[in-house]
Amino acid sequence: MIKPVRDNKLRRWVRRVRDKTKRLRRGGLDADNQNQVGLLPKGGWKKRSFQYLHSRLIPNIFKPRGGQEREPEFPSLIDDNIGITWIGHATFLVQMADCNILIDPNWAMWHAIIKRARRPGLRLKDLPPIDLVLISHAHHDHLHMKSLKHVEDDQPAMVPGGVGNLLRRRRFGEVHEMEHWETRYHGDLEITFTPCHHWGARFIHDTHRGFGGFMIRHGDRIVYHCGDSAYFDGFEEIRNRCGEPDVALLPIGAYEAPSGREVHMNPEEALDVFGQLKADRMVPMHYGTFPLGQEPLHEPLERLLAEASARGIEDRVDVLEEGLPKVF
Repeated sequence: MIKPVRDNKLRRWVRRVRDKTKRLRRGGLDADNQNQVGLLPKGGWKKRSFQYLHSRLIPNIFKPRGGQEREPEFPSLIDDNIGITWIGHATFLVQMADCNILIDPNWAMWHAIIKRARRPGLRLKDLPPIDLVLISHAHHDHLHMKSLKHVEDDQPAMVPGGVGNLLRRRRFGEVHEMEHWETRYHGDLEITFTPCHHWGARFIHDTHRGFGGFMIRHGDRIVYHCGDSAYFDGFEEIRNRCGEPDVALLPIGAYEAPSGREVHMNPEEALDVFGQLKADRMVPMHYGTFPLGQEPLHEPLERLLAEASARGIEDRVDVLEEGLPKVF
């Protein structure tokens, strides 16, 4: 009797498709990652999406783009000074330890039909030589391929697990995939990949991609880039494991998601995080650049400054203008 030949490769493929389908039905959730936000929208998402299109997305298309591209004026740093330049959205140039670090580079003027409301603060060609690139997750507004094409120059990049394959065809040196709490070194810099409450899929099917933030340390000086995150109870652990940041770059916008999912913290929550980190200074980000939420573009900063004043900490919040560096 001839036994049928079993196609183990086909069986494994079918099993993977079945498992991925089950995961997507659960909202794309990974049972091993409790900080992942599911993909399924909350009730009322159709009405909210219509309101978002009607009141935010479409009107922004016809508004003149604000902001300006500035001539570069990079500071001369002495001792352990840190230079930070906000480019816009979540993109920063961080200069410390004689190293130029570019985080979440995004110079896009459009993401599909989402128009950039304010110009990047610097032109790509005016950047100093970039020594290290950090990418918090694979969403298009944080990992922009055309921007990376202008930055890549055989330097290393550090990315979450599952994201490295997106960069390996680019002209980077080593691409290091990092898991939460993993620490890597670049010269005198110590970079730790930290958890956040978000999700990492670039499309829908690739829910395996990681997401997080970065603690960047040089000696006793620390800069923290939160990445994208809703509020969650992990920030005190980040402080306990990695230390109290000198500067915390925290998101404050896109908190009224049309999907109804809690994917970004609001300004008041960002100040709570600032306190839990016991950071010295806070720099807000992820607001005013792309209309990603239902709230008006001007609202996040207004709420942040009002709440900071009510808490008596307005002198510890540094609102940066795009393209203008500040030394800490």
